[in-house]
Amino acid sequence: MKLRSSQSFARLLTLAAMTSLGVAGCAGGHIDRPSSPAKVTLACAQLNGMNIPATSIGLPTTGALVTSSVTVPASGAGPAAVGEYCKVLGAIHPLDAHAPNIQFQINLPTNWNSKAMMFGGGGYNGTIAQGTGNVPAGPVDQQIPLGRGYATFGSDSGHQANANGSRDGTFGMNDEALKNFSSDALKKTHDTAIAIIKARYATPIQKTYFAGGSTGGREALIAVQNWPADFDGAIVLYPAWNAASLDLQFGRITRQLSQPGAYPNRAKRKVLYDAAIAACDMLDGVSDGLISNERACNAIFNPSTATLNGTPIRCEGGADTGDTCLSDAQITSFNVINTPLDLHYTLASGETTYPGFNTWGTDFGIPGTAGTKALQPTVLTLSLGIEQPANPMPPITATSSPPYNGTFWDQWVKYFVTRDPQFNSLTLDPQNPGALQARIVELTEIQDLNKTDLSAFQSKGGKILMAHGLHDALVSTRATEQYFSRVRKTMGAVKVDSFMRFYEIPGYGHAASSVFNAAWDSLTTLENWVEKGTVPTMQMVADTAGVPGRTRPLCEYPEWPKYKGAGDVNTAQSFVCASQ
Repeated sequence: MKLRSSQSFARLLTLAAMTSLGVAGCAGGHIDRPSSPAKVTLACAQLNGMNIPATSIGLPTTGALVTSSVTVPASGAGPAAVGEYCKVLGAIHPLDAHAPNIQFQINLPTNWNSKAMMFGGGGYNGTIAQGTGNVPAGPVDQQIPLGRGYATFGSDSGHQANANGSRDGTFGMNDEALKNFSSDALKKTHDTAIAIIKARYATPIQKTYFAGGSTGGREALIAVQNWPADFDGAIVLYPAWNAASLDLQFGRITRQLSQPGAYPNRAKRKVLYDAAIAACDMLDGVSDGLISNERACNAIFNPSTATLNGTPIRCEGGADTGDTCLSDAQITSFNVINTPLDLHYTLASGETTYPGFNTWGTDFGIPGTAGTKALQPTVLTLSLGIEQPANPMPPITATSSPPYNGTFWDQWVKYFVTRDPQFNSLTLDPQNPGALQARIVELTEIQDLNKTDLSAFQSKGGKILMAHGLHDALVSTRATEQYFSRVRKTMGAVKVDSFMRFYEIPGYGHAASSVFNAAWDSLTTLENWVEKGTVPTMQMVADTAGVPGRTRPLCEYPEWPKYKGAGDVNTAQSFVCASQ
């Protein structure tokens, strides 16, 4: 039986309720009624065609429609096992007839655990966050949320990407699509999904969580900032929380990399990486191929004077003399990445700066080893790519692309700021934008979500687990430190410690890493904290790529893993969290 309208859906509920009432003998006219209303559940196929009225969605839309519902059989074994579930696809319709739909997917397990999880996206989104995979940096030895029985859901945030994938910013030409991407699609998707979940199971949802990384991490923070009543917990990885400010930093970096001779090839990146490891590896007490005491490294390392095997990594005279050294122009590029963007004006979000990136010891797309070959394309894509930024920006192909941040900046300038696809983004100085300053300021009010008072979420018992790799080339780890410090300053350390944890992971980059590819059972930790009151202690993260199977303690910021002086260098038990 397929329902094609909200009226038919309502009639089904009414009929089911009526037939659940038993009428006794007519003597005395007594009617026997059940002590509580009967629960009416819907089969997977019955969800197809279901309309969700606009009144059920907390932000303005013209309603939503389920366009497909099919049963997916159980599959996999062990940690990869996923039971039978109903895959629901649909669309949330905009107010503006020219704006695209928000496309969504909901996965409804036959054996439901009475909980739900929303998944965030990545980059500019544009593809549905399907909810059929793991949480960011999730464990390889535990079941994914859908396998655990969660009803999972996500959306494309209100537009469908072109060939540029998660770097496609063309939707920014439409105001409603831009606002959906910036935040509104989260509430619209949540409310639509919850209505469908309730219709499927006719049972209250006990807990709802959010999991996301990068843009998805930003979305997780937006969710608990703006709609704290909707969520009980959030897993937040490498969050791009101040998105427009980050775009401006991207512009500063892209303009520098586009200068003659300023773009370092992969061999030169390897020289810098190796020199930083040689200088800073032992700062955590042991030579283990990881820089754990990054703050100390930032204080002592200087590419202009650094050496590798006794030879300066700066090319003689500062000229580009080959792949075994860096020219002055290339060193300048890395120094720009390492230093903050300082604006000469104040954004609507209140921001005046964006921090630099941890640069020394970061994999910006170096040649990989055989064991990390599968991850290197992702690392390369999310860092400096292999094509120098230029105008027009080099295209993204299966074999080459410019830096991720270069395309991101180019699309933002063309479609968000100027709304002129022919505009040369390299001519826009983010520190002195001239006539475009007002538009940039306006965008930051929409895109920078930087509330630091999370009292409403904390008061209802919500919990946040946040983590960031120390060597992220795309979203600054220092920016996440900045946000966490602001939250502590606003709310007080004691209150923040009651509901929020922030960890930094040495060697881990953005979403993937050939140095230390993090795997952490954050979901079980979050469940135990929210549902059982078990405060997170002695958290541990495993490596799946650099040295598969090695572990490190997850240290609460600002602490880092320090070697005890004895014990297996590949086990967390040999390290202690230290602040100096």
